[in-house]
Amino acid sequence: MSHVLITAGASGIGRAMGAAFEAAGHTVWVTDVDGAALAELPRTWRSRQADAVDEAAMAAVIAEIGTLDVLCANAGIAGPTALVEDIALADWRACVSVNLEGAFLVAKHAAPAMKAAGRGAIVLTSSTAGIYGYPNRAPYAAAKWAVIGLMKTLAMELGPFGIRANAICPGAVEGPRMEGVLAREAAIKGMTRDAVYAGYAAGTSMRSFVTAQDVADMAVFLGSDAARLVSGQVIAVDGHTENPDPKF
Repeated sequence: MSHVLITAGASGIGRAMGAAFEAAGHTVWVTDVDGAALAELPRTWRSRQADAVDEAAMAAVIAEIGTLDVLCANAGIAGPTALVEDIALADWRACVSVNLEGAFLVAKHAAPAMKAAGRGAIVLTSSTAGIYGYPNRAPYAAAKWAVIGLMKTLAMELGPFGIRANAICPGAVEGPRMEGVLAREAAIKGMTRDAVYAGYAAGTSMRSFVTAQDVADMAVFLGSDAARLVSGQVIAVDGHTENPDPKF
């Protein structure tokens, strides 16, 4: 039985990943800080309440799993939506910590387990903000760029042991987190939420947001034998972003 661990797997993209991996025949393990959301997960999943930046908790979960076949380092927070000069250092650090250090810590402890098995796939959730940068999202963009650098290094270090690493870069994903971003950006720009939404969609060649399922499907592919020689890659699931700062 193949085992997958998904951090921040109790809602949004992470929960969609869990459902997709289970449908593909994997045993699903999930960590999340939200105990209430964990309680609502399917009973077939194995879950632990843990903060992605709690190294001891991440190490304990991986030790409990034993043989880990796929790691989805998915934990992240949106961080502040503000001009760089208006961002508090504490907010910057919190955003970078969860998005970057969370990925580092779980990968750090997954690597020895995967080396021992001589196989494995690591999928890190970055963002199109990690490809283009985004106005009003400095800490988030900086962290997501760094996640790609971490992924490239993991791919080089772990490839000789039969372990692959790739990064998925979702674009604007339908859901509560993006709704918060839209509301904050609308307030900054003095616009309606719908106008900001339309601007984001217009910044893609396919004129569309993506769904959590779109991202989950890519994660399952990257974790599968069909992607056995796909490593070190940055793969956007975004409807092809043409302009990360659409002019309204």
